[in-house]
Amino acid sequence: MVELEDLIKSGTHFGHKKDRWNPKMAPFLLGLKGGIHLIDPKKTMDYLKGACDFLKKVSFEGGKVLFVGCKRQAQKIVEEVARRSGSFYVNYRWLGGTLTNLVTIRKSIARMKWIDQLEENGTMERLPKKEVSRLRRENIKLHRSLDGIKDMEKLPSAIVVIDVVREAIAVSEAQKLNIPIVALVDTNANPENIDYPIPANDDSIRSIRIILEEINAAIIEGKKEAGLSLPEENTPLLSEKEALTSS
Repeated sequence: MVELEDLIKSGTHFGHKKDRWNPKMAPFLLGLKGGIHLIDPKKTMDYLKGACDFLKKVSFEGGKVLFVGCKRQAQKIVEEVARRSGSFYVNYRWLGGTLTNLVTIRKSIARMKWIDQLEENGTMERLPKKEVSRLRRENIKLHRSLDGIKDMEKLPSAIVVIDVVREAIAVSEAQKLNIPIVALVDTNANPENIDYPIPANDDSIRSIRIILEEINAAIIEGKKEAGLSLPEENTPLLSEKEALTSS
């Protein structure tokens, strides 16, 4: 389990300016410093442990987790941790209906795979240049939005959200379907409708990374204890500098 000192070093306790705070976050706060709300690292530790215990159980029981984080700071980290644990992810743009209208999303995935097949079997080379250009542009957009969920044939057992304010539609869809939500909740957010809120800075790459690494370790541990397979590739997380420059 991550240590309290590690959370502090990663800046998980730095919230937003006081004029942006949500009063419902008051129970998680230590106070103000320089006009910035500070999150209690001990609360972060406690709630992170609860979230990890839950996700380990989900994973142990064969459930699949969906990571959602489309902000620039989270994109690469979300993709890499999800790939490492064999989880699903959305890190470019949340398409409305990803959960509530999965049938339609699956149709878009089928079209993406169809265009891929045109490339692979050489059919694309025999099409008019304008048609090829149009299909390739379309496929780039499809891959950006759907790559991380292309094998998600049924609803996930839980979702992990970075920034519940930004990803409000994803949170709303999960709530409608009673899918448990684990989320980083910063001082500008409402934690009340989140099943497993983790009070933490959701803007810093270091903060996002340390929380997601711990969550992902729990998912992997659950799979290992259940004897479930994991992806062969074990790609390390990008450093903070790499994540910024590659976004």
